[in-house]
Amino acid sequence: MTQNYRRLTALAVTGGSLIALRKWARHSRRIDFTGKTVVISGGSRGLGLELARQFADRGANLVLLARDEGNLLRSASELETLGVQVRPIICDITRSADVQQAVQSIMRQTGRIDVLINNAGIIQVGPMENMTAEDYQQSMRVHFCGPLSLIQQVVPVMRAARFGRIVNIASIGGKVAVPHLLPYVASKFALVGLSEGLRAELLKDGIYVTTVAPGLMRTGSHLQALFKGQYKKEYAWFALAGASPLLSTSAPSAARKIVEACRYGDAEITITAQAQLLRIAHGIFPGLLADLLGLADRLLPRPNGDNLSRKGWESGSALAPSFLMRSANRAAAINNELPEQVSTGINK
Repeated sequence: MTQNYRRLTALAVTGGSLIALRKWARHSRRIDFTGKTVVISGGSRGLGLELARQFADRGANLVLLARDEGNLLRSASELETLGVQVRPIICDITRSADVQQAVQSIMRQTGRIDVLINNAGIIQVGPMENMTAEDYQQSMRVHFCGPLSLIQQVVPVMRAARFGRIVNIASIGGKVAVPHLLPYVASKFALVGLSEGLRAELLKDGIYVTTVAPGLMRTGSHLQALFKGQYKKEYAWFALAGASPLLSTSAPSAARKIVEACRYGDAEITITAQAQLLRIAHGIFPGLLADLLGLADRLLPRPNGDNLSRKGWESGSALAPSFLMRSANRAAAINNELPEQVSTGINK
């Protein structure tokens, strides 16, 4: 009995020491964003714009990357009222030449890049039968090749400074394969693998890489997402789920958690209780969860011969009544996502 007690005591002391050490190490990584240069891809609308606001509130200087000049200037004008420097740069992250020119421009103007937020994204919704090879390629270009290109250009800058933070906005869809989102899921899985591998390889250089796996967020992105097949029905389930306070979180809440994870150099953060539950269930019962998702797929709209992509703002119907979409549409107005603010940009 005494021997067992000693073992349990030693185990408890060891566990407590490890927890305390981990907390100390995390606190020692804490940084102040005042005066730091934060680069955000897809920073002109949606989650990227909300992240820019949060970093500006903490005194960071901002560089916004996006494809559309109108959205960039509108967002930059808003952010400048917060009293920080804002540099909007037109950049298609899927074009390596654009990325190289953007990073060179940032270095000429600021001489530093302290934080990189890979946020630009595209969402394609519909059954696999309506998805084409180009849908998968486009998603990979935006979610994997684009972030990789930015990272390859920025890492040498951070290595020279022996300091840096890289935050990759992936998704719970990069951990658990959700039906009717296959191009998105496949590319986010790729981003998660890249991000986790970079974390291990860049620690020695003083660069902390954070992988973010959000669940549903009310950012307004439902209006800019692309829908195929029975597009009005696809839009309805996707938009209503994203608008529900029971299933989603607000953009400011998600952004605050991401900024704090970046501040402390956390390895990973999963946002929303629902996403955490999915991640845990997948880790413990992957086969069972896959079968349950297969049952959920039976409830989703069936494929048809229509492979044309339509934006969310083109896909509304009585299936998604306005009173249920109020909070999501309010977020769209705040985050530069409304139809009258439409651009060709690819932003989260």
